[in-house]
Amino acid sequence: MPLPQRHLTSVLLRREGELFLFDGGEGTQVSLRRLNLRWKKISAIFISHTHADHVTGIPGILMLSSQVDRNDPLYIYGPPRIAEYIETSRRVLDMYINYEIIVKEITEPGVVHEGEGFRVRAFFLRHTKPCLGYAMEEEGRPGMFHPEKALELGIPRGPLWAKLQSGENVEVDGRIIHPREVLGPPRSGRKFSFVTDSLAFPGIAGEVAGSDLFVCEGMFENDLEESAREKKHMTSAQAARIAAGAGGIRKLALIHYSPRYTEYNLKGLLAEAKAIFPETVLTKDRMVFPIDFID
Repeated sequence: MPLPQRHLTSVLLRREGELFLFDGGEGTQVSLRRLNLRWKKISAIFISHTHADHVTGIPGILMLSSQVDRNDPLYIYGPPRIAEYIETSRRVLDMYINYEIIVKEITEPGVVHEGEGFRVRAFFLRHTKPCLGYAMEEEGRPGMFHPEKALELGIPRGPLWAKLQSGENVEVDGRIIHPREVLGPPRSGRKFSFVTDSLAFPGIAGEVAGSDLFVCEGMFENDLEESAREKKHMTSAQAARIAAGAGGIRKLALIHYSPRYTEYNLKGLLAEAKAIFPETVLTKDRMVFPIDFID
């Protein structure tokens, strides 16, 4: 439930000026306003499941987006019945929508959304109704360009350098120059993963492995593990074990806490997780995490 200092679940990812929203619980509009983010830059919304605490902020976002001269379509992804929820909300609330909304229901795991240099994969979780996790992963980047090597090979500054940096061969004085001759080793992209409302099970680790930022529910402390299992949620320690076992995760950000925990005693959730995975933080409303390249 929303608390005075804690809105419901939503995470916004900004990449190259484009915005992607993961879940949209009550209070999402408030945080977007306070962060002064541009509504029309939200190009896609990814919904984990249709429990109210993850979708009640969506209708307001759809209506507000009609006030910002939006031209591009808005994609909404989610489990079966997300289309019914969106359509019913539009009809009952008599929404004025002046842009295209494209809703896609996910029935199989795999890549559901792609853009220049990245893709978003959906995978199934284990909750009381169909529930999805998501991972956004960038493509690898070319290696560092070495100007001194290009000059040694007689390649003049200008467009030919740009072609080599983008992976194209170039011709200079009848010689073919390959990118590998002027570039360093290939560099990795970044990865973001989002998991909430699920039992802990081994399959999650494989999906989130290598995440620079792994946002995961940590709803209960260890002494309530049985309650978590009954409600098909997980403890913060279970989230930490997933992060530790997945490999390559740089930061675990806990989210979706039980309302039984006040801001003060959330520290118990954090302590239990950090004992297993030290690079763990508690998320709070409007907290910002830069996701830097590692090379």
